[in-house]
Amino acid sequence: MGGTDRSFKVAFAGVFASCCLGFLAVGAVLPVLPRYVHGPLGSGDVAVGVVIGAFALAAIVTRPLAGRFADARGRRAVVVAGTVSLAIAGALYFVPGDVPGLVVARLFLGIGEGLVFTAGTAWVVDIAPVERRGQVIGLFGLAIWTGLALGPAIGEGIYSLAGYDAVWAFTALVPLAGTVVALRLPESRAVFSEPVERRSLVPRAALRPGTALALAAVGNAAISAFIVLFLDDGRGGHGALVFILFAVAVVGSRLLGSRLPDVIGPRRSAVLAAGSETLGVSIIAVSHSWPLAAVGAMLFGAGWSMMFPSLALLVVNEAGEARRAEALGTYTAFFDLGFGLGAPLVGVIASLAGYPAAFWASAAFAVAGGLVTAAGSDRVRAKVRLPVADVPPG
Repeated sequence: MGGTDRSFKVAFAGVFASCCLGFLAVGAVLPVLPRYVHGPLGSGDVAVGVVIGAFALAAIVTRPLAGRFADARGRRAVVVAGTVSLAIAGALYFVPGDVPGLVVARLFLGIGEGLVFTAGTAWVVDIAPVERRGQVIGLFGLAIWTGLALGPAIGEGIYSLAGYDAVWAFTALVPLAGTVVALRLPESRAVFSEPVERRSLVPRAALRPGTALALAAVGNAAISAFIVLFLDDGRGGHGALVFILFAVAVVGSRLLGSRLPDVIGPRRSAVLAAGSETLGVSIIAVSHSWPLAAVGAMLFGAGWSMMFPSLALLVVNEAGEARRAEALGTYTAFFDLGFGLGAPLVGVIASLAGYPAAFWASAAFAVAGGLVTAAGSDRVRAKVRLPVADVPPG
C-alpha cells in the first residue's frame, strides 16, 4: 500500500507541475493585457472583453476532441501538445497585429489550455483511489490556480521592471519547461472493462453540470477582464492585487475544503458554492474601494474553488470509464462557453451601464447556475474500481 501511495503521489506531482508551469504563462498576462489593449492599442472595454475571452472559442472545440484523443491514445501526448501550444501563444504576442493579432494569440492559448487541463485531469483521475476522486480533482485544479495566483504577480513585476515584451517572453518560455516535465512522466493508459460504443456528439453526463459551470463562469470572466479597470476607475486601483487575492482564495479554499464534495455530496457542495459566488460578485458591484472589492473577489473565489470539482465529480460519477476524458473535456468546454460569451457580454454591459452593472449581471448568472445544479439528481454509473495505470515504481 505504501509503495502504491508513493507512486500515486509522484505521478500526481509530475502531472501537476507540468500543467502548473503552463498556467503560470496564462496568469502572467491577466493584469497586463487589459492595459495593453487600452494603452498602446488604444481600444475600449469591448475589445478588452473580446481579447480576454477569445481563448474560449478555441478551447470549446479543443476540449472534447482532446478528451477523445486522450481516451484513445493516452494522456501524455495531449498534455505535451498543450504546453507547446501555450508557448506558441506567448510568442505570438510579439507579432504586431493590433487587436486581431492578440485574438489569434489567445486562440492558441485556448487550444493549449484545453489540451493540458482535459488530459491532465483524466490522467490524475486514472491514478486516484476511487473514494478520493473528488479531492484529487479539486487538488489538481490548483495547478491552474497556483499559476493564476503567482502568474499575475510575476507578470505585474516583469511589466514594471521591463515592459510588455519581457512579459511576452516569459509566457513563451515557461510552458516549455512544462513540456520537459511531461515528457519525463510515464504514460497512464487505463484498461477499461466496458466496450467503447459509437459516441454521441455531447456526452449526456456533461450536460447539466456543464450548463451550471457555464453560468458560474460569467462571474469569473467579469473579474478576469474588468477588476483592474473597475478599481482604476476612481476606486483607488490595486486591481492586480485584488485578482491575486481572488486566486489565493481559490487555492486556500481548495486546500482546506478538498474533501467537501466527497463528504457532503457533489450536488450539495455545488449549490453552496453558487451562493458564495453570488454574494462575492454582489459585494464587488457595490464596492467603492479595493479592500471591499477584495472581500467580494475572495468570496467568489472560495465559491468557484468548490464549484468546479463538485460539478466535475458529478460528471465522473455518471460517465462510463471508457468516456471519462471525453466527458470531462466536454464539461470543461462549458466553462469556455460561459467565459468566452460572458467576457464580451459583460464588456457590453460595462460600456452601456458601467462596471457595477456588469458585476450585478454576473451575480444573476451565478444564481441561475445554482438553480440548475439544485434541479438535478445524483446518479453513479462509473464502475467503482481503479483502472490499471502505468505509474512510477514504488
